[in-house]
Amino acid sequence: MVPEPAIWTEDVRPDWIDYNGHLSEAYYVLVFGHATDAVIFGLGIEPSVTDTSLYTVEAHVRYLDQVPPGARLEVRTSVIGVTAKLLWLWHEMWSDSRLRATEEVLAVHVDAHAGRSSPFPDELRRRIEARRVPPPEHASRRIAVG
Repeated sequence: MVPEPAIWTEDVRPDWIDYNGHLSEAYYVLVFGHATDAVIFGLGIEPSVTDTSLYTVEAHVRYLDQVPPGARLEVRTSVIGVTAKLLWLWHEMWSDSRLRATEEVLAVHVDAHAGRSSPFPDELRRRIEARRVPPPEHASRRIAVG
């Protein structure tokens, strides 16, 4: 059975609208960040409790469609990869049944006491592995002209 994506919902705030009358690009990333937080907290990684965290080391956003003022956003997040220290996430931002943006995130597990990367604890890694699905077609793409 394929795990369902984690869901994060958030409403577009009036101050997030840019001079073109739609969601400013920085706020796509903010909402994706909130979705990442929800996923890691859902997996049991809570920096204030566990003394571990995830730090983003790379991200790639695709802006596919404009988001209008007052929109209700739904971010669907899937785990598409995991190694001893790395978590690879795929976010899809939906509004009004339309895919508006995607973000691919690579994050490293960090031990707060040591101040550096560290392997996931075994139980946490098992929980992450249980959520893993194959990467979608658009993952691992690069920017290119032509």
